[in-house]
Amino acid sequence: MNKYSSYSDAELEELFSYYLIDSWSYSKVASFSRNEKEFEKTYIYREKSRISASTVAGNAYHVALELFFNQLKDGVETPLAEIEQIAFAYIDNTPANVWKTQKTTPTIEECNLKATKVCTSLLKNFYSEKSIYMSGLSEILGVELRCDEWLVINGVDIPLPCHANIDLVLRLDDGKIVIVDHKSKSKFTDEDELALVCGKQAITYILNFESKTGIKVDEVWFIENKDSKNKDNSPQLKKFKIILDNDTRKLYEALLYEPLKRMIEAVSDPDYVYMINDNDNFIDRAELYDFWAKTMIAEVDDFNIPDKKKELISRRQKKIRDASIGNISPKTITSFRDNAASFITYDLSNTNMTNGEKIEHALRTFGVIVKVAHEISGYSSNTFLLEVSAGVKISNVMKYRLDIANALDVSSVRIGNDLMVYNDKSYLFIETSKKRTDTLFWDKKYLVEEKIPIGVDNFGRTVVWDMNNHSTPHMLICGATGSGKSVSIISTLKYAKAAGIKNIYIFDPKYEFCSYSGSAKVFNEIEDIEEQMRLLVVDMQKRAKTGRYTKTLIIFDEFADAVASAKSGPELDIKEEVVVRVSARGIPKKELKTVGRLKSLEENLKILLQKGRSLGFRIVAATQRASVNVITGDAKVNFPVQICFRVPKEIDSKVVIDEAGAETLNGMGDGLMKSPEYLNVVRFQGFYYKQ
Repeated sequence: MNKYSSYSDAELEELFSYYLIDSWSYSKVASFSRNEKEFEKTYIYREKSRISASTVAGNAYHVALELFFNQLKDGVETPLAEIEQIAFAYIDNTPANVWKTQKTTPTIEECNLKATKVCTSLLKNFYSEKSIYMSGLSEILGVELRCDEWLVINGVDIPLPCHANIDLVLRLDDGKIVIVDHKSKSKFTDEDELALVCGKQAITYILNFESKTGIKVDEVWFIENKDSKNKDNSPQLKKFKIILDNDTRKLYEALLYEPLKRMIEAVSDPDYVYMINDNDNFIDRAELYDFWAKTMIAEVDDFNIPDKKKELISRRQKKIRDASIGNISPKTITSFRDNAASFITYDLSNTNMTNGEKIEHALRTFGVIVKVAHEISGYSSNTFLLEVSAGVKISNVMKYRLDIANALDVSSVRIGNDLMVYNDKSYLFIETSKKRTDTLFWDKKYLVEEKIPIGVDNFGRTVVWDMNNHSTPHMLICGATGSGKSVSIISTLKYAKAAGIKNIYIFDPKYEFCSYSGSAKVFNEIEDIEEQMRLLVVDMQKRAKTGRYTKTLIIFDEFADAVASAKSGPELDIKEEVVVRVSARGIPKKELKTVGRLKSLEENLKILLQKGRSLGFRIVAATQRASVNVITGDAKVNFPVQICFRVPKEIDSKVVIDEAGAETLNGMGDGLMKSPEYLNVVRFQGFYYKQ
């Protein structure tokens, strides 16, 4: 048993403070052995390299096989079409700045097509030859099993936990326990090479699984799936077995221990210099030299380093700089970096261009001539205003949306469906998300009369919901968890109070706004919500007769869930005992009969939306579910103002605001608003009300 596994949380925190990484894995050891500088880039500075279409296809293949074997574990064999759908969805959802464009795949669309083609071949191969997995199978013990174990290697307690993701664990009919690793390949690996290389990977998986479960492993299978068709029609899947007896285990542990020991010593030494292996054919040398130059001139905050490691890496960075480039000017380093970046083909993210120049250059390579006339910086996004040359179709710019995102090193960009007018001139606009450095705090100065501030757009203009405008009486808000939906509701509530709105009702079936009972009348139970909605309809009818009313704001959070759980059908029937006949003795005979029907919660809400607008009622309805079953055509007609914060999919954005874009938002108050008061869908940063 590894002695470090018994450490307390405080002891572990101190232990980890001495190391530049918090865990080790076979991938890290292999990377360190092959190219120390690539290891430093990926695992210490967390600088991820872009990945090719073939690698994305391999990842999608793994995701599909995870689904297949999880369902097979439950006795269901998933059809090929279903696992293909899962794989294709993974490829389609890969962010633009993850793809590595190359000579054969210069656009993201072509990357996507190649990944889809390769993945299709891999899955068809698997499905036609899956007997290589299934023959002799008795039980599936684990699928994509995550392990984080404290291991003893070669008799030595390793002072960092080992992380491993094990693709598949099987029990065979003969009782053997087998670990399986899926590999997608363009050509089969030589078996002699597999025996040497995969032995260290195999022993890492074995020790992790045995430590986690206490079950002894007998064999490890590496099953390679070759995507290109074999000319001799031989099988496309090839199995390589590693059989583990005691002597083999000791051999592979010894082979693993040497590079592991060197890696652990390196990450515990802040002064260690990681060397570049110029003969490593697995990496882009230009990218690696660009990274080296970046470490010499950039600060720790410019990298994706966890906060707990920043101080340690910052001290190390200063020492290395002082020792290595004390007499070299930063200008020379910058020039070297520019030179290195120029060799990184089809990737503009590291070039010394402005973002505007990258957009122009990326589109020009596809024959689309534009000029970025203005760049406006906002809280959560930047807006680029493009002058489009005569004869250029707007659809051509739309076509290369993901290539623009790739050039800017962002996951996606939003391109407006309509032109934007700025300084009396029309422009095509592109919006890109960015890391937010400032918070837009709630402030009463943004409030004018009963124009409720929703946020501020990239041009510094306050985006408002005018409660006095009869064309914008009600507002719909949609957004996933963490998008800023609830924060926006709180901000709206506080501005409404500040505007003098006294009658405020909050229907809160999820108990998120209980603390605001002092600012409004809050109802949580569905029965109370139904009754209060009925009373509000009665109040509306009185207002119609008297002609007197005060402005009333109704905030209905998660209205779709409330409507779904409210009374419906026979539950709404009003039943009374009614005399149906009188006996010969004069005794009345009574039966329980339906004498009427209550209006449902949905019907009362619809009445208030349609008739209440002219009688002072203003409704804000919110939901997490952007579904056509929830946000119907009727619902959208009744909510002229529609706000969409971040949602998971493009189709969700189209359901709410009739166009894509909300799936690219940053979250935390980054939103889109569609309103009759604005010509375009407006992107804004929402206010944060500090408690």
